[in-house]
Amino acid sequence: MPQWLTISRAAKLIGVTRGAMQKKILDGELESFDGLVSTEQLARAYPAGDVERRLDDDGAFERVSQIKDESFGRRVRERVLPSREILAQRLFAQSQELAQLRRHVVRYHEFVSGIRSRIQLLRRQPAEAAMAQLGALVDAGFAEVLGADDPVDRIAALADAFRVMAARITLRPSGREFLLEGRDSLLAAALKSGATPGYGCGNGNCGLCKARLVSGEVARIAPSDYPLSEAERRQGCVLMCAHTAASDVVLEVLEAGSAHDIPDQALVARVHSLAALDDDTLLLHLQTPRSARLRFLAGQGVTLGLAADVGDHTADLPIASCPCDDRNLQFHVTRNADDAFAQRLFSGAVARGTEINVRGPWGEFVLEGDAPRPLIFVAGGAGFAPIKSLIEHALAVDAAESMTLVWAARRGGHYLANQCRAWSDALGNFRYFQLDTGTGADSAAAVLETLRSIKTDTGAAELYVCGPAGFVLPVAAVPLGVAKLRTYSI
Repeated sequence: MPQWLTISRAAKLIGVTRGAMQKKILDGELESFDGLVSTEQLARAYPAGDVERRLDDDGAFERVSQIKDESFGRRVRERVLPSREILAQRLFAQSQELAQLRRHVVRYHEFVSGIRSRIQLLRRQPAEAAMAQLGALVDAGFAEVLGADDPVDRIAALADAFRVMAARITLRPSGREFLLEGRDSLLAAALKSGATPGYGCGNGNCGLCKARLVSGEVARIAPSDYPLSEAERRQGCVLMCAHTAASDVVLEVLEAGSAHDIPDQALVARVHSLAALDDDTLLLHLQTPRSARLRFLAGQGVTLGLAADVGDHTADLPIASCPCDDRNLQFHVTRNADDAFAQRLFSGAVARGTEINVRGPWGEFVLEGDAPRPLIFVAGGAGFAPIKSLIEHALAVDAAESMTLVWAARRGGHYLANQCRAWSDALGNFRYFQLDTGTGADSAAAVLETLRSIKTDTGAAELYVCGPAGFVLPVAAVPLGVAKLRTYSI
């Protein structure tokens, strides 16, 4: 009997993105029911040979995973098994399901055996031939139920095994679903998936990541100092940062639906590194304290301020990294004689460990929702910084049916071109266009010509444009018929 799987779990098993699988459903190549697909339909849509080649031979899925891991801003990310205790709990839960199924089969066997005995008695009555035929039908039905001659549903078997390795987390009332793998906490898995639950320290001290456990089992993996009230315990509240999933779970938690739902924050971070991306661009990597992380949406920016003994300079900069790694904040700082903050960085006056004040976030240059749709990104020069954050977030949540990036800069000014080409090479639904046109008003014409040549359903696409005002305004002024347009002038 086929199993029914959620789209995200099915995509993980087959080795494709959730967006690619949903497109297959929209195109009528894969049937679904109420957000679920059957293992039988998966086997038809993705033949065994195709799946094995995708996962084993060409290594495409592994390359995509590698690119996504790098985009999270982590230098090293081990893919480890859950702890032995969590594995034991998940295996125990599956063994209980198996025992229940076996009891059901035994009862059914006893029932059919009784029917068979009755048929043997009925053979002594008239219409013996009819009774014999009825007996044959019961035998055939019994063999079919037990599945003695049925082929093995390898996708269903893989799904059962995968349930031990990764738990499915469902958030209410949003309905967002994601997988918790390895030894991640509920909070860490939620952030990696692109979810936006409320949280603060991430260490069990503030209590802002409280969620109500609706169903399933969780296990504590970290200590916490925040005391839950007796009423909260009775309601099933848990701290997402201190627990992991011991089974598939459903959590009731409030999520940020827009930039207005993200509170203003103020914290002090330290310079982790300062590296040159090219002659005129620096990569500023800040690390926040473990007890005070920055909650933000991809595409937003913050105000950075140097301490008084370093010059007391401030700058408004877009964040260039993904919210899924909230402790490591990246910024692209361009050389500018009129920017005192940038001048201090380029002069070498700011060293590793220097404290920098962070205030924010601000801005509405953000993605809304995670339903797959075509996304078009246009960057002018250093306007690539928030675009990079948006792309990494879209990759994390599989929020794009397709992605197109057009980056216009002076020749040699595409300081992360290798990263863009890596996305294009590893992701089948990602296209990258590099324009050596600068970021003046004339370059907007080249961008528009490129956009018109792209064979994308612009009526369903969302367009995000970021760069100098003289670049953004001409691009945004041309009616391209997109479903949504967002701009950010730096």
